Amino acid sequence: MPIHRQIVTAALVLSAAAATATPAHAGPPWVSIELPANPMNTTTRGAYLLVHSFHHDIALRQVLEGRAEGMVDGRRQTIPLTFTDTSRDFVRALEKNWPDNGTWVLVITVGGHSDGATALVGIGANGAVRSIEVPTRKDGRNIVPRRVSQADVDAMLARLEAADTGRGQSRDLALALGGLLVLPVGLMMFRRRS
Repeated sequence: MPIHRQIVTAALVLSAAAATATPAHAGPPWVSIELPANPMNTTTRGAYLLVHSFHHDIALRQVLEGRAEGMVDGRRQTIPLTFTDTSRDFVRALEKNWPDNGTWVLVITVGGHSDGATALVGIGANGAVRSIEVPTRKDGRNIVPRRVSQADVDAMLARLEAADTGRGQSRDLALALGGLLVLPVGLMMFRRRS
């Protein structure tokens, strides 16, 4: 068989293989957040969290983008996030680069904005992670990630702010009620001495 014919045959076989493989690889990516990061691994030590990217159930490297959106002293802030490779395949580390005060939502997207998977990581005013959500939708029999809107980010930030405000208010209310209960006892003791 002439070399030209072998090349054409090989090209046709590869084209057919690629065409039949495409439906199996079609579908959305997935994102998973790991924390705390392993301090025993030198490439994850000190990381705030780790990001795993998947295509279906297969771990693979994908486009990774992120930003921290926060409320600090009543003002909105947006800070781009930077990820570094780790010694683990397809796992990247996030170093903390946002202020310690305020409430924050980390918006972490793998696979690109238009058809990617986004994790929303809610961080309270005390710096602790309060929630991790990957918004999804039903697509036939499958659960797939849905596009995250600015309204989703704003809603999580509002919930975090309300939770922090509610905690402070409930503590203040408990102290006030405790003070009201102590007042009558103090008055009764004062009257008995008189």
